[in-house]
Amino acid sequence: MRVLLIDDHELIRQGLSRVFERCGDDEVVGLAGSVSEGLAMAGALAPDVVVTDLELPDGSGYDVVRRLRAGNDTIGLVVLTMHGGDAAVLSALEAGASAFVTKETRGTEVVAAAHRAVKSPRAFTCASLAGALARSAAGPSARLTHREQQVLQLVADGAGTTEIADRLHLGESTVKTHLNRIFRKLGVANRTQALAAAHRLGLLLDPAAVAG
Repeated sequence: MRVLLIDDHELIRQGLSRVFERCGDDEVVGLAGSVSEGLAMAGALAPDVVVTDLELPDGSGYDVVRRLRAGNDTIGLVVLTMHGGDAAVLSALEAGASAFVTKETRGTEVVAAAHRAVKSPRAFTCASLAGALARSAAGPSARLTHREQQVLQLVADGAGTTEIADRLHLGESTVKTHLNRIFRKLGVANRTQALAAAHRLGLLLDPAAVAG
């Protein structure tokens, strides 16, 4: 696994680099201290995974994630930060990160998160995601849009992509886009996992709410 590390603290960069290189076949191909430097290295070095801090001198880790995720579904993107609150978790999810870990996490767990990110770059993993989503859904604005809730309910009813498109008067490509957004918001990789997460979080609508 080819790794790029982005953090404005040299000690953290060097420490993480040693952890990755002790864990087998991983190769740290670059160390960057800013958004601009990290993006330039990512373009030149083509890493499999990027581990980035959030607070950087010329922007944030969200900027890194958004830029690298745009048009690239295969790169692993891990956010590593001191700030583990709901807002940070959900912002990383929305930006397109593969994983979110805090700097209190053991180095070997950061490596494990990076490996998971490479295997499933579009399935967001974070230990506190379920709680963050539940608290957000209980607030004034739920994370899923009304249309996404309709699509999710129809998936729960056993409908396939074509049937969902017919029921909601949408194109099949639009339904697939909604499904991908649902998967990302719930931090899952497929319909089965999405339904399990939706049941756990109480996100499914009454069937009567699903209309064309």
